[in-house]
Amino acid sequence: MKLLRYGPAGQEKPGMLDASGTIRDLSGQVPDLAGAALSAAGLAKLAALDPASLPAVPGKPRLGPPVAGMKNLVCIGLNYADHAAETGSPIPKEPIVFLKSLGALSGPNDDVVIPKNSQKCDWEVELAIIIGSRATCVSEDQALEHVAGYAVGNDVSEREWQIERGGSWDKGKGCDTFGPVGPWLVTRDEVPDPQNLSMFLDVDGERMQDGSTRTMIFGVKTIVSYVSHFITLHPGDVIFTGTPPGVGLGKKPNPVFLKPGQTMRLGIAGLGEQVQRTVAA
Repeated sequence: MKLLRYGPAGQEKPGMLDASGTIRDLSGQVPDLAGAALSAAGLAKLAALDPASLPAVPGKPRLGPPVAGMKNLVCIGLNYADHAAETGSPIPKEPIVFLKSLGALSGPNDDVVIPKNSQKCDWEVELAIIIGSRATCVSEDQALEHVAGYAVGNDVSEREWQIERGGSWDKGKGCDTFGPVGPWLVTRDEVPDPQNLSMFLDVDGERMQDGSTRTMIFGVKTIVSYVSHFITLHPGDVIFTGTPPGVGLGKKPNPVFLKPGQTMRLGIAGLGEQVQRTVAA
């Protein structure tokens, strides 16, 4: 299934994308795509519905983040061997875990706001894991049982604030609109191998990132298990799993960063695409 949330920011309704690409309204079936609706039983109930029996949503409404009720927006840093190499960083011995502010969460096609006094905003296409059931100290063998599905994420980052301003990475990662997720949640049964997905990101039509989840250092099962030993994961939580090479910071001989008025287009095979316009704060 492809599950989504549509409507104005803060007023999204749950929906499903049918085989023809039509959005079907799920608000008569579940209050939102959150909590128990994301569990194995909840997803099975939705999968049993005949999409044709659900009201069709007219037009092309705004899409919001595909899940609600999130408690944690977790990120894994330097998780692609080729990306670590382009930044001159050593291969991590354990996953690098940091958090994005929940205020960074935005819809897949919402504008990305370049913050005031920012000079080094960057892009990062990432596979996002969406948690379906509570996970704490789970084993790698059990990890996927807690995954509802996957989505496209863009871990927008302000590199000066992340790297040059002291302290943790969080201050360069958590700005408003710095966490687009979507366009939809693709359930786990439709992604048989999350470690073999091609991914790309373009800026103004120029290909910047062209990679694959094959070069992840730590795979999905490892990440979910590892994070669950430090942070209890809840339904609706999202884990950004790292980015392949091609970020602006790694461009040679000179880094390239985002400016207002540019367009990012990014996607992952089978998970859809996002398009964002950059605007000044």
